[in-house]
Amino acid sequence: MGIFTRFRDIVNSNINAMLDKAEDPEKLIKLMIREMEDTLVELKASCAGVMAGSKKIERNISEVKGRVDYWAEKAPLAVSKGRDDLAREALIQKKKYAERVASLEAELKEHEALIDEYQNDIRQLEDKLASAREKQRMLIQRHIHATRKRKAQEDIRRVESSDAIFRFDDLENRIERIEAEADLVNYGKSGALETEFEELGLDDEIEKELNALKNAKAQKEV
Repeated sequence: MGIFTRFRDIVNSNINAMLDKAEDPEKLIKLMIREMEDTLVELKASCAGVMAGSKKIERNISEVKGRVDYWAEKAPLAVSKGRDDLAREALIQKKKYAERVASLEAELKEHEALIDEYQNDIRQLEDKLASAREKQRMLIQRHIHATRKRKAQEDIRRVESSDAIFRFDDLENRIERIEAEADLVNYGKSGALETEFEELGLDDEIEKELNALKNAKAQKEV
């Protein structure tokens, strides 16, 4: 597959659609990025080659223009010396080099257009590559989040399925039973003590009432 065919396929590709259909999106996006990077390197290398060719053409144009000027100066000199034959040859050489300049300038324009095309392609591919790298970053973050979430769920299920919960429940029941027993012990003591105080109060009332009866009897006898 040629570099331009690969480039067009990459630029025209729908990354999201491809990832949605992929069994392993992370692996696919990694391969896509590698392909983009390789293609980008080739595009830049080709562009650099065309730019170097343009510089060479510019130097050739400068040299050939120098030959045009050279023969342009020789023609009048030959005429002044009465050498029309030499003047004619000088003009022929001048025309030949002038045509060469025109050809080189046309070639230079083609190179410049190709350079513009390369640079445009490079910009498009760099944008596509940046988008793919961002997509890769998001996929990695989603993978990390999903992995952590799955581990947390597994830990929860492992705890729930283990006998740890039952051990906690048993311990709680034992503590509640001990607390209840302690309440019963205190309750028994407190009840007996309260009964004794109530009896003391009752004795006082009976004694008071008995004394009152005695005093009343004594007053009657008097």
